[in-house]
This record gives sequence, structure tokens and C-alpha cells, in this order.
Amino acid sequence: MTTNSPLATDSPLPGRNTPGYTWSHVRDAPVRELFPGIRLRPLWKGENGASAQVVELDPGACWQGVDVHDPGPEEVFVVSGVFNDGERDYPAGSFLHAPSGSSHVPQTATGCTLFVFYPEG
Repeated sequence: MTTNSPLATDSPLPGRNTPGYTWSHVRDAPVRELFPGIRLRPLWKGENGASAQVVELDPGACWQGVDVHDPGPEEVFVVSGVFNDGERDYPAGSFLHAPSGSSHVPQTATGCTLFVFYPEG
């Protein structure tokens, strides 16, 4: 079978492997326990302090103290489970933007996995 589709060729597509493009897989990320039942898996760190990570919270886990967003904002996507910020529950599929200077107490009754991005460090 032949086709004229550029996706059917063995040659690289334009823009593939662009310099500076990086990737990682969560299974290969080192695990750091922040608090009992709360683990961080760093995925990427930018030159300006920006970073991306996966945070896993076991059922009943609670951040010790208040998490203050400084120097910049925090972006959170709930990958699985139900995340609670100390005020309300956010089910899987929820996106949260926490501006610089805001705070919360991350916790979960059921357990959850979060993708967390700090655009300014």
C-alpha cells in the first residue's frame, strides 16, 4: 500500500527533535518524600527557576504547615484521585491556578496524583 501522507514515511517530520526539546517519564524520576505520605517526582527544571513535577499524596496525607506560593504562582492539574486545598475538594481533571503570595494546605482523604508547574520558580 502506498500513501502520500507525510506521517507514513520513515523520514523525520519537520520540527522533530528541535534543539532544546526535553522529555522525561515519571517512572524514571527520582522520588523525594516531602512529608509522610507525600512524594515529589521532579520532571523538569528550567534556567529561570521554572519547574514541573508530579506530586503523589497517599490517602489521608496532609501537608505539614501552610504551602505559600513564593516567588511565583503554582499551577496544579489533578491527574487522579481527589485533591483538597484545605477549603474544598478538586476531583481528577481539575485545574488550579494559585497566584503568587497565595497559600493552602494540600491534603487528600482518598489519595491523589498531581501535575504541578511553577512557571517562575
